[in-house]
Formats: sequence, structure tokens, C-alpha cells
Amino acid sequence: MRRTVNPERLFDAFPAPSYRGAQKQALRDIRDAFAAGNDVVLVRAPTGSGKSLLARAVAGCARRADEGDPSDATGAYYTTPQVSQLDDVAADELLADLNVIRGKSNYTCILPDERDTPVDQAPCVRERGYDCAVKHRCPYFSDRAIASNREIAAMTLAYFMQTAGSEVFRKRDVVVVDEAHGLAEWAEMYATIQLGPRTVPFWDELRVPAVDSVERAARYADNLVGTCERRKDELLAQETLSPADVRERDRLQELIGELEWFVSDYRDPQSPTTWLVDQSEPHGRDASADDPGGGPLTIKPMNPEKYLQHTVWDRGNKFALLSATILNKAAFCRQVGLEPDRVALVDVEHTFPVENRPLYDVTQGKMTYEHRDETTPKIARTIVRLMAHHPDEKGLIHAHSYDIQDRLADLLADFGVGDRIRTHDRDGRDAALEAWKASDEPDVFLSVKMEEALDLKGELCRWQVLCKAPFLNTGDSRVAHRLEEGQWAWYYRTTLRTVIQACGRVVRAPDDYGATYLADSSLVDLFERARTDMPEWFAAQVDRMERPDLPAFDPQAALGGATRTARSERTSRSNRASETDARHDSSTSSRSRRSRRSSRTSPLADVWDTDE
Repeated sequence: MRRTVNPERLFDAFPAPSYRGAQKQALRDIRDAFAAGNDVVLVRAPTGSGKSLLARAVAGCARRADEGDPSDATGAYYTTPQVSQLDDVAADELLADLNVIRGKSNYTCILPDERDTPVDQAPCVRERGYDCAVKHRCPYFSDRAIASNREIAAMTLAYFMQTAGSEVFRKRDVVVVDEAHGLAEWAEMYATIQLGPRTVPFWDELRVPAVDSVERAARYADNLVGTCERRKDELLAQETLSPADVRERDRLQELIGELEWFVSDYRDPQSPTTWLVDQSEPHGRDASADDPGGGPLTIKPMNPEKYLQHTVWDRGNKFALLSATILNKAAFCRQVGLEPDRVALVDVEHTFPVENRPLYDVTQGKMTYEHRDETTPKIARTIVRLMAHHPDEKGLIHAHSYDIQDRLADLLADFGVGDRIRTHDRDGRDAALEAWKASDEPDVFLSVKMEEALDLKGELCRWQVLCKAPFLNTGDSRVAHRLEEGQWAWYYRTTLRTVIQACGRVVRAPDDYGATYLADSSLVDLFERARTDMPEWFAAQVDRMERPDLPAFDPQAALGGATRTARSERTSRSNRASETDARHDSSTSSRSRRSRRSSRTSPLADVWDTDE
């Protein structure tokens, strides 16, 4: 068998002028793993260890066009589920030969009258037979041509999966997946089918049955494919389409593919995929007293190995999957459909001093839904004390959900420290994040779902708070199904993975430092339950964890050295809040310790939370 990847090129393909930390040893271990004949190498590299540089080195080992037959797969793909990670790659001069391609909607047409039109709605897709005179200069087609013809093409995991079967992006010798820990979950998300008013263009015209089984959902999906194809053919018969027509045509094509995949996979007796169906209550035009029909449908796959085979594993000869949090090799392989015997695990040493990345126990009780009303005010008071402890340093609060974010924001405003607090909503999260990062003020950012792909090096952030253990929503049918089967190890491992990712946001280099404070007592329980899946370097942080000596509750001190015009206006309210602080803070430690011990009787009691 002709050799594909050449691991001896790893060191020459490493893009940096010198090595830092454990990178050189990591390259040796990766080289040996591929040389031993493994098809897949999992690289477990801690946050800040330079995974992208290691990824580039692996991609550089792919077979080149002059090293095989014309029919042989050559070159490499670099892909990551995180858009921000791809942005970082595109901006890194050391990774300039990773040729980035994005979806059409990310590019703007360059025709004079279409300057504000995304390429996926440009005249070339609106008008039949349109001959674009500037297609050779179109930013999308230019990037696509470059990426498809160069040795390394870089793209998001979503685009990579969407181009499975493409004549442009064919099979390559090497595929590198960065931030690969959530590969199974991403595949489940991409393969999930949403049927409702926002996803089916003609939803209001449909009669949706009450679906009580996956078999009934498959029969309905079969019928819906025919309806979608007729609608699409009507649009294709038109000479010119409006932008809205284009969006409908493309969505119909996408929907047809999704439904056909579901029906095919469900009917395949050899498929390992388990399908679940959720149906919402009918509402609005869906609801009728005389019509026993149903509402919107969500069709979900579990462990979609067949989907991953088609969209990922068939796309390359050899694979490198990199992450800080592939916590259990055997479990990961089961989830993504890999044979463990053909997979090697390379552990990269953590070279950041453990004392630079301390964990602190400031637990105030449980943040499960039934305890939240009691615990959230205590956490808000603790945040005020932490703000006073870090008066001139930026802080990040992981609120976990918008409900918790709103509660904390209101409480902190009532305490008189709102002028140092920033928040974001769903639509403006990226802009709010960038504005906070760019500010010189020691503001505190109340964030939601920012545990991953966030680089807060140096003075960008020196401390952070985890307000709630990021357990998956047990109201989700996939999660509930797994827990009914007793997969609690998976549940705790998945949560631990998110916590470890969050802890890495504020320490990005060996000489960087940042503190992480744990406010939810369920986090300490989590560490006990998932201890066997904990990397040694993170276990060292957990073993050093202690309760810090924080200043008393003083909103005036929490405003720090920043000049705030509204500070004096809030002083009286702050004083009133401080009068009640002693009552809320007294015996907190002993109560939280007792609650942790008693929670061991029921795992579900610790994590049940359907609020998002």
C-alpha cells in the first residue's frame, strides 16, 4: 500500500521560527503515532499550547501532487467548528498558507448595482443563464478557486460538511479538525431537522399531522419531500427570481436533502443512528379546535456515525483531531464511529505554571432551577466582593443563560455597581464582546455561552466567575434518552469538558495569569463525579483549590479606580444593600458544604434544569 501522509515532514512543516512549551515533544509523538500506522491521531493539547501551529505542521505532511498517481488524494483540509477560530487562523501571519474559504453569504457581490448584495443572492443565482463578466474577480469564487487548488484549504466544519460529495472539494490526503472535542454534538446539531414556520417557507399552507413515532415522522417526511420538489421546480421554471425567491429555492433544496437523508438513514437496517422526534403544540394558524393536527417538528439523530462517515471520514486518508478536552479516548471513538485500535492519543504537556491558573471556591449554593431564586442574590453579592478584590482588572462572568444574566445585571445595578457592568444580547454578542475587549476600563462582562474559542490574554481579562455548572438541558430529548439509559458518565464528562474550556479563557501563555472563581456548589460535586476523566494538569488545579479571603461587601470599593459619573447617585442604594450583606453571607460556607454532601443521593437532583 502506497504511503500517504509523510510524518517525517512534521518539523519542516511547523510554521513558527522556534518551539515553545511542549511543542517539539508533541511533534515527535504525533510523528510516531502516524508512523505506527494509525489512521487517526487525537492530540490532547491544553489551551494556549499552540494547537493551530501543530495543526499546520500535520497538514504540511500530506501527500503532494508530485508524489503519487493523478488519482491519489493529495493536500489537506483544516477545519474547525468555531467561526472565531477560523478568523484567528486567517489573521495569523504564521498560517498564511491556510487558504480560507467561507460560505457564499459571507461575501458581497462586486457588480456596481449589487454592492450590498451577498453572493448567495446575486444576479448569478437570481437569473437563469446569467453570464457574469466579473466572475473571475468575484471574492467568493476567487477564494474557492484558490482554496480548492492549493495544498491546504481552511474552512468551518459546517462548510466542510456541506461540501461532502462536492466536485470542487474532493477527498484529500489529510484532514485536520481543530477544537474537535464536540465533533459528535456538532454532527448531531447539523443533522437535526427543524420543521416549523421559520424553516419551511410554505409552513402556513401545510397540514401537519400529530406525530407519535419516528415511523410516522418518516412517512410525513417522504410526503413533504414531494411537496418541496414541486415548489422548487416552480421557482426553477422562472426566468428571474427575487432575493426572497432565491432564499426559498435554496432552503427548499437544503430541506429536501435533509429529509431524504433522514428517511434513508431511518430505513437502513444497518444504520447505527437512533432517531428521536419532538413535536410542539400547534399555535396561531396551526391551531384549530376541529383539526387534530400537530405543530412544529424537530427530528434529531443520536450518535450519527453514518452522517459523520459521509461528511468527515470519507473526506481524507489520515486525520488529526486536536482539542484540550478529548477526555476519554474510548468514549470519544464510540460517539464518532471510530475504531479505537486505529486511533492514537497524544497527550501534550501543560507548561503553564499551575499557580498562574488558580481555581477558587466561592460557592454560594446550587444554581439548579429550584434553588436559583435563593442562590443568585448571593452570587451577585460575591461578584461585588470580587470586583472590590480586582478593582482595576477586567472580569468575565459566565452566566450560562440569559435568564441568569438578566437577574445578575438587575441585582448588580441595584447594588450600585452597574456602571462597571457590561452585558450583551443574542444579536449583538460579538459587537459587545469586541467593545469590552477594546476598552481600557476595568469593566466586568456578563456573558452567555462564551466558554470556548475566546482568547483573553494578558490585561484583556484577569479573573472570571463560573455562575452555574454548564450541565446539558435534561429537557432535551437526546439528553433525557441517554440518561434513561444510565449514561451519567457521558453527562458529567460533557459538563466537565465545558468547564475546562471555560477555565482556559483567561490564561493564554506561560507568563500569563488569571483567577477562576466557582460560584455554583454543583461544580465541586462535578469534579468529584468526573474525576477519572480529568486531565492531570486540570486535576492539579482542582487539588490546589481553596476559598479566598475576599474584602467585605462594599459597592463603592467595587467600582474600583475607574471614574464613574453615576457613582455618587448610587451611593445611598449601595449603603442599603450593604446593611443586608451580613445576613446573606453568614454561614454560607457551611451551608454550601452540607448541600454538596446531601446531593449525592440523587444525581438528577443536582443537574435537573430545563431553563436556558
